[in-house]
Amino acid sequence: MTGTVAETSRKSSRLPAGVYLLGFCLFAMGSAEFLLAGVLPAVATDLEVPLSAAGYLITAFALGVVIGGPPFAVLSLRWPRRTALVAAQGAFAACIAAGLLGNYPVLLITRALAGVAYAGFFAVATVTAISLVTPDRNARASGVVVSGLSVAMVAGGPAGTLLSSFTGWRGGFWAVVALTLVGVVGCLLAIPNADPRGASTAKRQVSHELANLRNPRLWGIWAITILTTAGYMITYNYLAAMLADITRMPQSWIPAVLTLFGIGAFVGLSVGGRISDRRPHTALLTGSAAVAILALIMVLAIQQTWAAAATAFLLGIAAFVLNPAVYGRVFALAAHAPTLAGATTVSAFQSGISLTPALAGIALGQDAALTTVCVIGSILALCAVPLILIDRAQHGATGLRDRPGWREQPQAREDHRPLARAHGAPGREEGRPNP
Repeated sequence: MTGTVAETSRKSSRLPAGVYLLGFCLFAMGSAEFLLAGVLPAVATDLEVPLSAAGYLITAFALGVVIGGPPFAVLSLRWPRRTALVAAQGAFAACIAAGLLGNYPVLLITRALAGVAYAGFFAVATVTAISLVTPDRNARASGVVVSGLSVAMVAGGPAGTLLSSFTGWRGGFWAVVALTLVGVVGCLLAIPNADPRGASTAKRQVSHELANLRNPRLWGIWAITILTTAGYMITYNYLAAMLADITRMPQSWIPAVLTLFGIGAFVGLSVGGRISDRRPHTALLTGSAAVAILALIMVLAIQQTWAAAATAFLLGIAAFVLNPAVYGRVFALAAHAPTLAGATTVSAFQSGISLTPALAGIALGQDAALTTVCVIGSILALCAVPLILIDRAQHGATGLRDRPGWREQPQAREDHRPLARAHGAPGREEGRPNP
């Protein structure tokens, strides 16, 4: 009897296979983001453009994510989730393929469009993941999906760069297209679909999602997201340069240290996903404080190879402990309208990443030391702490309302149930009781 209970408990704690499939899909698509940095000189040479112009390809993708994600999410509200996931992946693969067949202007435009599709998939994937699990595992499920990005950072980008060294820079991107199409097939087979509802129901759902964006507490979480993401990414983005110029590390060893950061990110997502469902503010405060401290430690650690490598690993853990907690808070505050809120969260992450070149450029343009970027990262992470404390105080004041799995009183729940079913959320009539 005891063995049966234990086995049942283990099975109930496992996440559905669909959650891991969505993580794989995000790995496939995210690899295109990390791959371009590794082949940028080859792209510039092949397309006969300056390296600075080739760098705009990275910016185009980022702008597509920031600007296009929320509108795509609104459009997807009129579709079943599986349809939205497949459409986003299909559009992404088509844009990448078209860019590979065109010249520089074509590649620039298709990179921006691919960013829109990528952000749309990211938003719908996280919402789909939490619909597949009970509310007490929302942060863990979203953490698994986001872990696809850390795997892309650790393996996808480097593996694509290695492949491109043998096949030309386009080879790695053709591999991304192939993996994305595998993800399309997987979603068609493994992700449940719901019957689309009428236009009036979809219109009400769009209005409801837009109304939720007026919640100032959501904007506080997005501000935390921008500050913390910029806080750790500004150090990561210039880590290779610091290792080469200050540590004097051989070029062949630098990717290994960057990989340590990615491995740390994977560990951080696993730990953060388990903590954040019960104690999201503990994860946010711990992660932000650790990023601030480790960024300052890097100023000194970068002098020694072993110290820089260890600090990079710990920084990856601290940075990605934050991500499941951010999604946990967003989905707690926008429980009945998560799609647009999820898309805006993706845009907030990308905004934090896009902010780092400007901040670093201002400092380095004044002839500041390269390690100044670490100090900037520490300050940004510390600026998020007061916002986290404010959200925690407001969370304590509202009590059960912000807990994962909390639902409104029966009358309010009835008002929202048709909207949830319209977008594929499982309900009682689909054989799954509402938690």
